[in-house]
Amino acid sequence: MNSSLIMLEISVIGLGLVLMLADLFVPAERRRYIGYAAILALGVLLVTSLSGNGGCGQFGTAFGGMFVNDALSLFFKQLFIVAAILVLFMAAEFADKLAEGSVAEYYSLILFALAGMLFAASSNDFTMLFVSIELITVTFYVLVSFQRSKLQSLEAGVKYLILGALSSSFMVFGIALIWGTTGELNFTKLAAVAPQFETSRIFLLGVLLVLVGLGFKIAAFPFQIWAPDVYQGAPTPTTAFLAIGSKAAGFVLLLRVLFTAVPSVTAHWANLLIVISGITILYGNLCAIPQRNLKRLLGYSSIAHAGYLLLGVAALNASGQSALMYYLAGYLFTVMAAFFVITLVMRHLATEDISGLAGLNQRSPLLAATLTIAMVSLAGIPPLAGFFGKFLLLKAVIETAQATGNHGYYCLAFTALAGVIISLYYYFGVIRAIYWSKEAGDLSVIELSSSAKLSIWVCLVGIFWIGLCPNILLNITNLAATALGK
Repeated sequence: MNSSLIMLEISVIGLGLVLMLADLFVPAERRRYIGYAAILALGVLLVTSLSGNGGCGQFGTAFGGMFVNDALSLFFKQLFIVAAILVLFMAAEFADKLAEGSVAEYYSLILFALAGMLFAASSNDFTMLFVSIELITVTFYVLVSFQRSKLQSLEAGVKYLILGALSSSFMVFGIALIWGTTGELNFTKLAAVAPQFETSRIFLLGVLLVLVGLGFKIAAFPFQIWAPDVYQGAPTPTTAFLAIGSKAAGFVLLLRVLFTAVPSVTAHWANLLIVISGITILYGNLCAIPQRNLKRLLGYSSIAHAGYLLLGVAALNASGQSALMYYLAGYLFTVMAAFFVITLVMRHLATEDISGLAGLNQRSPLLAATLTIAMVSLAGIPPLAGFFGKFLLLKAVIETAQATGNHGYYCLAFTALAGVIISLYYYFGVIRAIYWSKEAGDLSVIELSSSAKLSIWVCLVGIFWIGLCPNILLNITNLAATALGK
């Protein structure tokens, strides 16, 4: 076994353990600074991976082929580390709301969830898939309900626990059926024998049950019912990490299963993927319209974006897979920007209603502009990241429609465009509340720390760079997509 391949995961787990021990020695008033130490350490790991040194930059397999490092895993690992760094910045600003629990413990749990995501990116076996997804899910059980004195947080944690356990049971039963019929758990070996079992109903049921479990992670219809309540009740940094980290982990596993483990089966399920993607887009956008709670609105928005991301899966080609990863990168900076503003503006308010944004343009022009840009990007308006991501996904769908003659892809493209139009109403409703709300709100100036300003500017630069200069990132995602064909 090449142990150097898992050095990144070991480093993150070790860092999480160090943070938990630091909680015993650091005075309570200084514990928020433990997060900055974790940010610095993750920054070093990110730079190391970008330079091609260390396990993250080496390609190969470990644990008998269960763990694989390739261009796909490298892309997602760097995505997860960037997300974790931004979430830790957010958690440091949110530290005063976590006073009833250990802030250092919260930081360490974020790192343990990150470790699960890193293992998920390199999963090449159903055993590794299940272990990684359970590490993510179990950690989020605690993160969601971390504000133990807040009833809404506890309720969200219980809902996530029950529905997460249910999805895990479906997944493990599906894995058992796959192994029972084929005798294989390794994705590469399974791909070689899967064509022999395409007519086996037990095998197909097993694959379908695995997809049910992954559907829960990405909040795709009809497994999305947990998302709005959990997004609303969880601490804001947890919600942000769920919105991008957990979702991206679900999608990398979905890509591995569909295009590495059972590509012969996936080729016959185009219509199923089309239907799920289309319904998910419409459900998320239509249900977001009447929402007044900002985090709940973003919960339904997250469901809609899962539908957009599924366009790349349904396209069944490398262009779609590359577009999916490109979209996730833009979604990372956009969602983090939105949740940063929510954290800074509403941490001292009794409600997270959209009305709390009234007068934000006077209280903090930077925060008002940041949330506006985030909403515009989520809506898919040029020249921001969200527009080019949606364009690439739609382009991949149209290419497949022309290549296969399947008119369902044209219907899916039309549905996606309809979803974009619908979303303009509630996204621009948020902008209207910022600049033109007639409700009298608190007009006191919001003071921003240096770390908060840095994080916000990083998100803004990411949104504009991905939208205006797509070539560099597109080359990276194209290279990552080729790993699925091997």
